[in-house]
Amino acid sequence: MQPLNIVLVEPQIPQNTGNIARTCAATGARLHLVKPMGFTVDDRKLKRAGLDYWHLLDITYYDGLEDFFARCAGPFFYFTTKAPRRYTDASYPEGAYLVFGREDAGLPEALLARHPECCVRLPMIPDARSLNLSNTVAVGVYEALRQRDFTGLAGTGRLRSRAWPDPERP
Repeated sequence: MQPLNIVLVEPQIPQNTGNIARTCAATGARLHLVKPMGFTVDDRKLKRAGLDYWHLLDITYYDGLEDFFARCAGPFFYFTTKAPRRYTDASYPEGAYLVFGREDAGLPEALLARHPECCVRLPMIPDARSLNLSNTVAVGVYEALRQRDFTGLAGTGRLRSRAWPDPERP
C-alpha cells in the first residue's frame, strides 16, 4: 500500500510543522516541505514540537512549487478555505497528496483556480478565517486513513499495569 503524502507549501511556523511531522510519523504518512520556509529545519521549536519522532519521519524537501510538481505526479487534493467542496466528499486514493498552504496566505489562488475539482475545505462558521494548520492537516490525514480503514495502524491500545477497569466496580 502506498503511503499518504502530506505537502506543506512554504510553512512559516516551526511549531506547526513540528506537530505535522509528528502526525506524519505516527501515521506513516510522508512529509513534503516546499521552500521557502519561515524557519530552518534545525530550529529548536521545530524539533521540540516533533519530539522524539524524527527517526520515524520520511521527509522530502523541494526548492519551490515548480520543483515539487516536476517530481510528484499526484493525485493532489488542495486544502483551502476557498473550496466549495467538503474534505469528507473527496475520495483519497493510495498515494494521494494532501496539499496545504502557508499559515498566513494559504495556497496560491492561481493554483486553486486551475484545479477547482481538487479543492476541499473543512466546514467552519462564516466568521472564522481558518483553523490552525496542524489541526487541519490532522483532520485531513485521519479522514484519508479512515477511508482506508486505518490499514497498517494499531487500532487498539493496552494498559500496562492492568485490564480496563470494571464499570460496575468503584
